[in-house]
Amino acid sequence: MQELLQELLNKRGITTEKDVEYFLNPSYEDHVNDPFLMKDMDKAVDRILQAIENKEKIIFFTDYDCDGIPAGVILHDFFKKIGYTNFENYIPHRHDEGFGLNLEAVEEFAKGGAKLLITADCGITDVEDVALANRLGIDVIITDHHLPGEKLPEAFAILDPKQEGCEYPEKMLCGSGVVYKMVQGILQKNRFGINEGWEKWLLDMVGMATLSDMVPLLGENRVFASYGLKVLRKSPRPGFQKLLRLAKTDQRNLVEDDIGFTVAPRINAASRMGVPFDAFRLLSTQDEVEAGIIADHLNKINDERKGLVASMVKEIKKRIEGREVAMTKKVLVMGNPNWRPAILGLAANTLMREHGKPVFLWGREGGEVIKGSCRSGDVNLVSIMQAAAPNTFLDFGGHGMSGGFSVSHEKIHLLEDELERAYGKVEIPEKIEEQSIDKELLIDDVNWRTYETVNKLAPFGEGNRKPVFSFRNAHIKEAKRFGKEGGHLELIFENSQGKKIKAIKFFADDSPNLEKAKTGSTITLLANLEKSVFRNFPELRLRVVDII
Repeated sequence: MQELLQELLNKRGITTEKDVEYFLNPSYEDHVNDPFLMKDMDKAVDRILQAIENKEKIIFFTDYDCDGIPAGVILHDFFKKIGYTNFENYIPHRHDEGFGLNLEAVEEFAKGGAKLLITADCGITDVEDVALANRLGIDVIITDHHLPGEKLPEAFAILDPKQEGCEYPEKMLCGSGVVYKMVQGILQKNRFGINEGWEKWLLDMVGMATLSDMVPLLGENRVFASYGLKVLRKSPRPGFQKLLRLAKTDQRNLVEDDIGFTVAPRINAASRMGVPFDAFRLLSTQDEVEAGIIADHLNKINDERKGLVASMVKEIKKRIEGREVAMTKKVLVMGNPNWRPAILGLAANTLMREHGKPVFLWGREGGEVIKGSCRSGDVNLVSIMQAAAPNTFLDFGGHGMSGGFSVSHEKIHLLEDELERAYGKVEIPEKIEEQSIDKELLIDDVNWRTYETVNKLAPFGEGNRKPVFSFRNAHIKEAKRFGKEGGHLELIFENSQGKKIKAIKFFADDSPNLEKAKTGSTITLLANLEKSVFRNFPELRLRVVDII
């Protein structure tokens, strides 16, 4: 088993003794960086301590996704813990206000007497909004992890490891990670009588955001994800517990997939369906009754969201079938004034994976401004939008592979051709065929000893994918469909001892490869090892990746 572990580490470029120790044993004490290595941390901490001393009203303005909302909960919980109550959490409405600060909100904060505005997971490109806050007597501290624009806002302090001149070693923190560093910084200067180490309880929110926001699970992020999962398994938050029960997920055995596929979609559903503050209340409330009501509500609207996305994807696929020219384009662009902008990203992600090209989708919900989302697998979306003709967009931004934009009604008919031209101006990275198979195994190797060895590499995610194993000449004893409308696939194999080994493929499509999976067939199976605790019964099984 040591040989298997070594081989898997080598595949990930982890070869030195120091790197192996760092990777296999992430340590909060040894591997978490000093917050004051981050540019402007001193200024930010001193300004916050001054606001606390002077009892100034503070606004926490956080994004509406499963990074921004946990960041807001971290700030809420910390300030409650130190006994400071003159603050307000504010989460913008995805449809009505859009991403980041907005002038109307800033004006309202000033009318309400706010003297300090702290952003989380947004703000790095909000030049005009910060300028207005300054004029209205509000100091702004930006905490963000997105790429800065050409001009930085004139904020009192900016915490963003991606800004020029910031020497913080971990550049790929999520928004909640940056906020947590700020809390660490405050506590280094004043612990307010809080026990040493209390802040580790906030790692449940940092871990949730780190696992949700697709940042590489390496370096400090690996520590946050690992410790975050440990805290989440013990988290006393009633809303979180009730949400897991509704989703039939065992809190004690929580893994990264549960965050990515169960928790995050329900948190994000709140803003997509127009009620972002409900997700914040779910994670921050201590009231059992309120927690139950909100958990039920979020679970229900998540089901509604899934239905809307499925319907949208179906409509787009029909439209693509009728437009052969769409398949020759380098960029897939489609829209409908009736599509809800908040769920476009989910549909774009599905189409991007299916067609292997950047996807831009747009819709409209009230007013004349058209809003959209875009997704890409390997081409930087921000670069494409920057390369478009001036005034193509009213606004745009995001990560390299995930973004959003707005377009005027008059310009929307030019969008497809303009993005196609812009794509031609962008440097396209050369596609390197990844070796997707980590190692060949036998069905006999599917045992708990192998699983425990593989699991030493967890948590898995961006930058540390689950190992994929190939099983050649695997004989299928039984193949069957299950679930609603037979959407899932189950295969049964037998090892040399006659023990049945199960392989599962959820949401199995009708691709030619899966058609090979028939009772009595012999196949080459690509799969991950996984532990299932369905109905509290631990079961080792395979998760089908592909069949060749």
